[in-house]
Amino acid sequence: MSQVQDLFVRALELPEPQRAALAHELLLSLESEPFDTDWEAAWGAELDARLAEADAPDSSAQDWREAIAEMRQALPKRPSA
Repeated sequence: MSQVQDLFVRALELPEPQRAALAHELLLSLESEPFDTDWEAAWGAELDARLAEADAPDSSAQDWREAIAEMRQALPKRPSA
């Protein structure tokens, strides 16, 4: 058995919360940039900015159904089979 397989089998023996914490730490170890611990504040600022933009008098909001229809029309037509 490879070292990775052995670690995996051993990790499966952990209780679910510990497996989740391990998975989280492994995923974070793959990030090239450090994780932003202030992500909630960053998302809050982003949401505030988007709401302000949507509420602006010059906002050009469109119904999502119309937007999808326009995008589909702009796509190149596929040849029929």
